[in-house]
Amino acid sequence: MPRPHRRLASTCIGTVTAGLLATGAALAAPEEEQPRGSDIAMGAFLDSGPPGVTRMPQLSRWLGGKEIRVGHTYLPGDRWARIEDPDFLGSWAQWRRAKANRLFVLNVPMQERNEDHVPDRQVAQLIRAGEAGEFDRHFGRLAEKLVELGLPDTVIVLGWEMNGSTYTHRCAPDPENWKQYWRRIVNTMRSVPGQDFKFDFAPNRGSDAIGWTKCYPGDDVVDVIGMDSYDQAPGRNFDEMISQPYGLQQHVNFAKAHGKEISYPEWGLFRHGDNPDYVQRMLKWIEQHKPLYHTITDYCPHGVWQCKQNPRSAKAFRGALAPQWPGSVIPTPVVPTPVIPTPVVPTPVVPTPVVPTPQVPTPEIPLPSPAVPSTDVPVVPVVPSTAPSTSPGHDPDPEPVPVPSPAVPSPQTPVSPSLDPVPVPVPVPSPVVPKPEPVEPPGNSTQWCLPVNFGEWLSKLIGKQSVCIKLDWGKDSGFWPW
Repeated sequence: MPRPHRRLASTCIGTVTAGLLATGAALAAPEEEQPRGSDIAMGAFLDSGPPGVTRMPQLSRWLGGKEIRVGHTYLPGDRWARIEDPDFLGSWAQWRRAKANRLFVLNVPMQERNEDHVPDRQVAQLIRAGEAGEFDRHFGRLAEKLVELGLPDTVIVLGWEMNGSTYTHRCAPDPENWKQYWRRIVNTMRSVPGQDFKFDFAPNRGSDAIGWTKCYPGDDVVDVIGMDSYDQAPGRNFDEMISQPYGLQQHVNFAKAHGKEISYPEWGLFRHGDNPDYVQRMLKWIEQHKPLYHTITDYCPHGVWQCKQNPRSAKAFRGALAPQWPGSVIPTPVVPTPVIPTPVVPTPVVPTPVVPTPQVPTPEIPLPSPAVPSTDVPVVPVVPSTAPSTSPGHDPDPEPVPVPSPAVPSPQTPVSPSLDPVPVPVPVPSPVVPKPEPVEPPGNSTQWCLPVNFGEWLSKLIGKQSVCIKLDWGKDSGFWPW
């Protein structure tokens, strides 16, 4: 796969390395108290030399304290001298020794001039030369250097992406001799006392120039089967990256069949730009299949932290891995797990009985109608005097006056008979309550009463009433009928 050159300048590296060796313990200090996330060892390629070490605590802080357990770098593939005796590994060794659970991953080329686009004919010649043992000494010296630095358990990604067409150490020009060359390198490095290396066979995803299974050198010289998988063809989407020939699923199946752990030494964005869906799906795939380790390539256009042109993917990456990052993104599952719905048992609703409030009728207490004296002034009968009156103008022989039946006087105002036939007026109080029905005057009375109708409602309230008129029908009036 095309990528920027990973060559390192030789100037100043020794000075920087020495300084880092003196202060190496301080580099690891920021991570000592950080919370741990997934048990899967995670890292990122941040730089080949010392800057790659110094940036790891910064990446950890960006991820909310996520522990960066994998340090990943590449040997320069320009000349054999820099392959067998790299001068920048001291800082990585200091970082690795600071914590026991850390993993150091080193990509090792199988040829010098590894990115010089050597033609297939020359590559085939170099493969045969390697199979014949011409380059054994270079790998022997590298193994001794790693053991000397305290890196005997390094994971060595040897001849990575061998199924492609980019590197001089590619397999396609001569697959059979290439496998024998791989075996020779592994046996040479394992022969160094004190070593405990793991060798990672890591092709490109997909068939590329050759199906990568045709380059597999054998279970006895392979410890881990890795795969580099960038967001590019073959595969228009992540589902096709899984199912394609020599894709992600075949990689998992092949490793399982050979009893090997898997890894993802390189993965990241590429041809499809800022693609958070790819990042989420890849992280979910990693979480499902539990590789020994994975490292994202974090420079443009592949990265999410140092490369600022992929902000949406950076947010997805951070959300999925940061243990304290709010709103962590849960990657979309590759194989959806069927969800068995839990039957919902409805809770019986017991109706609350409504107890009616008894309506106690308010008894209507009839108000007693007080005895109200009649407003009619009773006529007091005139009793003829037995002695002649001496009052002036008195008629000594008056005509007898008919006496009508008098109305019943009020008990509060008794009427006493008097010798003088002068009626005594009875005080009439103002009516407050309905009045009793008036007593009809007897016949041949000088008082006539006519009933008055005030309507049904008012008559019920004040009672029946009459209008009475008194006429003087005495003997001298000329109207006396008797």
